[in-house]
Amino acid sequence: RGYDSAGLALCMEDSSICLVKKAGKVKNLKEVCDAQINGVSHCGIGHTRWATHGGVSDSNAHPHRAGSVTLIHNGIIENYHALTEQFHLSGRLKSQTDSEVAAWVLDSLYDGDPLMAIRRLNELLEGSYSFCIMFDDQPGSVYAIRRVSPLVASYTHAGALIASDLT
Repeated sequence: RGYDSAGLALCMEDSSICLVKKAGKVKNLKEVCDAQINGVSHCGIGHTRWATHGGVSDSNAHPHRAGSVTLIHNGIIENYHALTEQFHLSGRLKSQTDSEVAAWVLDSLYDGDPLMAIRRLNELLEGSYSFCIMFDDQPGSVYAIRRVSPLVASYTHAGALIASDLT
């Protein structure tokens, strides 16, 4: 598959989230990471994007951060316009993506219980998707859900990984 941008969000030693994303090739992201990331991280999420909603830009690249939620998304949220209106998100959105809408909706639903918020989000979304999600107050945890879109998870002695590309 091709891609138009790449990004990652790392949970650093102090539990802060370091977010870096860049339009273009992964080498562009690597250059930004080399300049901006200092310290050690203990988990993270990353994404290479092929645009479906919104043009090719740094702001449309994943991950998206909304309040206390950081997420990456593969798929299409068909009802993102309706959710933008329902949750009054127009003034908050920094991108043109359905993914950022999902992040803000999840942040609106979040009250400290990640599983409940994710269940409620899943009930609201229409379309096919897979997400990897981090919450600011849950350092070291990555949550993943899918509907129709592929998602594979593995755990080894070296760590765990989740991917939305089965190959």
